[in-house]
Amino acid sequence: MYAIIKIFTSAIIIGVITEIARRFPTQGGLIAALPIVSLLSLIWLNVQGEQVQALSKFAYGVVLGIPGTVVMLLIIGVALQHSIHLVTSIGLGIIGWLVYIFAQDLVVKHLF
Repeated sequence: MYAIIKIFTSAIIIGVITEIARRFPTQGGLIAALPIVSLLSLIWLNVQGEQVQALSKFAYGVVLGIPGTVVMLLIIGVALQHSIHLVTSIGLGIIGWLVYIFAQDLVVKHLF
């Protein structure tokens, strides 16, 4: 039952955001940049009875993912400005994200 509620709620939120982005691209981008997925995930994990420690680890993992996401979005934005096809731009962004996450993981492992 939770799965159906989660899917339905998430789909509505994504649909609303994409409609806003279609009409107002900049504002839609700002709304999409909000940590909606992270907040929904925390809420669903809490509703399903996850311990506070697990929620804390999840939140920390999200923070670690932010710089990689910024790198990915920058690569996609620059590629699109250079008239590179959307699918190729997304592929390049994902590759950049993977490289960044791998490098970040190496650095974090050596520091901690």
